[in-house]
Amino acid sequence: MSGVATPVAEPQAPKSAAYKAKAYAAQSATSGLAPFSVPRRDLRPDDVQVQIQYCGVCHSDLHQVRNEWQSTLPTIYPIVPGHEIIGRVTKTGNSVTRFKEGDTVGVGCMVSSCGVCVNCRAGEEQFCVNFPTLTYNAEDKILGGVTYGGYSGSIVVREAFVLRVSDKLDLAGAAPLLCAGITTYSPLRHWNVGKGQKVGIVGLGGLGHMGVKFAKAFGAHVVLFSTSPKKIADAKRLGVDEVIISTNADEMLKHAGSFDFILDTASAEHDLNAYLPLLKLDGTMTLVGAPEKPAPVAAFNLLFGRHRLAGSAIGGIRETQEMLDFCAEHGITSDIELIKIQDINQAYERLLKSDVKYRFVIDMASLQ
Repeated sequence: MSGVATPVAEPQAPKSAAYKAKAYAAQSATSGLAPFSVPRRDLRPDDVQVQIQYCGVCHSDLHQVRNEWQSTLPTIYPIVPGHEIIGRVTKTGNSVTRFKEGDTVGVGCMVSSCGVCVNCRAGEEQFCVNFPTLTYNAEDKILGGVTYGGYSGSIVVREAFVLRVSDKLDLAGAAPLLCAGITTYSPLRHWNVGKGQKVGIVGLGGLGHMGVKFAKAFGAHVVLFSTSPKKIADAKRLGVDEVIISTNADEMLKHAGSFDFILDTASAEHDLNAYLPLLKLDGTMTLVGAPEKPAPVAAFNLLFGRHRLAGSAIGGIRETQEMLDFCAEHGITSDIELIKIQDINQAYERLLKSDVKYRFVIDMASLQ
């Protein structure tokens, strides 16, 4: 999930837990991840217990393990990352009606929210006025302490924040849909991307390749912006209609004023002003990547053409379920590399080098 400013309360000591779950945790910004155990609460009436089968590795996991977002989302150690969770229901509270033992389910970036603010009531829990409870590294308002994520054997979550996952989907490939998928699906849906539109995707990584898949499924003419000619062949395999090498100024200029929408998925520093003039009148460029440093924007690149520069962060529960159902109908999953939990530190090093096509997913059976 993209970094967002929130006050972090000093966590209370955990109350007594129902059981301990095996997990992998980092004890500091430099320690790496190692075996750990985390408390999981007794089931309340509206709780669902999930045995985790697969957990995607999001770039934000790496950021938070290494405390790289300390100004906006400081890390509380020990930290157990993971918010792209696929698993099977093992128990349900006595008031749960939507799930039963054996169901395949997902858990994404949030496990709770206030439920009463204007945004929560509108189904936009990700923008909860009181800030949602994130799946990890957040105050655990039920058990006390902090929340622990999906690099673990099981998790207990409120029914309202559990999602149905179709068995039609490859379950390992479906795990990244819970963050990378909804992070790209939501803005494309919000800005009504569809047939007859020319849509640009900046970057072909974990987010970018999902943006390409959704934009194509929505019927758009999809153009990839990349700094690397090596990405051209794979972009074509994914269905991209054109590839623009963004470091080639002449090539960029040829497309001035031609894009309806640009989705910027890049998390490395880059010049936003190179893309804004490519928008049509009333075109929108939306950021879903989260570079560490603020990016300057020239006012005239917005004034001329009435261009909009926007941002988007994941999606609400209702929209995330819509996205999962859309993926089941259209056979969309993430391109992944399946790893064992014991290889997670090596995977982080490879992630820093963009050495993955396009998402690591942990087979949690390896935790046993």
